[in-house]
Amino acid sequence: MLLPIHEKFIEQAIKKLSQDRRIRGILAGGSMMTNTMDEFSDLDLIIVYDPTCQAQIMNERLHIAEGLGRLLSGFTGEHVGEPRLVICLYGPDPLHVDLKFMTLKELEIRMENPLILWEKDREISNVLAATSPLHPSTDAQWIEDRFWVWVHYGATKLGRGEWFEFIDLLTYIRGTVLGPLILVRNDQLPRGVRRLEQLATGEIEELKQTVPLHNLESCYRSLINTIHTYRRLREHFDVIVKDEAERVSIAYLEKVYASFIH
Repeated sequence: MLLPIHEKFIEQAIKKLSQDRRIRGILAGGSMMTNTMDEFSDLDLIIVYDPTCQAQIMNERLHIAEGLGRLLSGFTGEHVGEPRLVICLYGPDPLHVDLKFMTLKELEIRMENPLILWEKDREISNVLAATSPLHPSTDAQWIEDRFWVWVHYGATKLGRGEWFEFIDLLTYIRGTVLGPLILVRNDQLPRGVRRLEQLATGEIEELKQTVPLHNLESCYRSLINTIHTYRRLREHFDVIVKDEAERVSIAYLEKVYASFIH
């Protein structure tokens, strides 16, 4: 459901960008595309531009963002590997808006079919009609090849009493391994732990047991539960199991834990 704050920003963006000869159209992704918006939703907008203006647009993308409203803060997305992205906070009523600048050619390679909010001609419609989205997949073998190394690493953090780093590791595993595998098992896109509470309600209690407190016992139990959950999920995917790595890393974890309690 679009709220007035969303509608107002989109209206302003279309009015401003449609006057720029370099801009070919404005699209919407994210929760607006899936009709799941609520009062906490941000806007994910794609600004499609003429490829002959690429250098100019990329140099001016923050300036373009400033022209769409009262920009309180904005920065480009190199930290997530996406320099085409500008992450914005507008005001005075706070609104998070992600602006992704793309050419028509770049639009051919996409994960979803965005909504067309405005286009200068039929070029964008034609591209979307002629090409198909490439849905992201979860590489279960990639996970298996790394999982037991992460377990060993966690055991070393346990041994040193580096609880904060240990907690960060389990957070990473939950977002990179458990969440995506659970979502795929529930016929959803593997987007970390995004909306997991709504999309996989039957597995939330199990997943909660992988969230540790800042102490030895909780960290150890959370890693053991993470292993159990991963093993259960792994059964549903075609992987070559790293048996020896699994055995050695778990044995090391148990050895480290035993050194504290004996």
